Amino acid sequence: MTLTLTPELEQFVRDEAKRGAFASNSEYVRTLVRERYLKESERAARLEALDTALARGIADAEAGRVVPLDEAFRRLRDELKLSSESA
Repeated sequence: MTLTLTPELEQFVRDEAKRGAFASNSEYVRTLVRERYLKESERAARLEALDTALARGIADAEAGRVVPLDEAFRRLRDELKLSSESA
């Protein structure tokens, strides 16, 4: 793979590599791409977990497995050990 950078970006990469944190320009670029890849992978996993939770919640609601809102908040307050005055 070949990358084309503007002169300004190319100089930035060279400067970063020269600062000693990276052995080469290529290592610096690989590190940036790896960090972005991991960030996007984590984001995709979080979105998938959210989609799963939403689907489970919708299925529960459609099956009639619901709790009135005031009861849900009471349970949350109890679980979090919050007083009803803080509501």
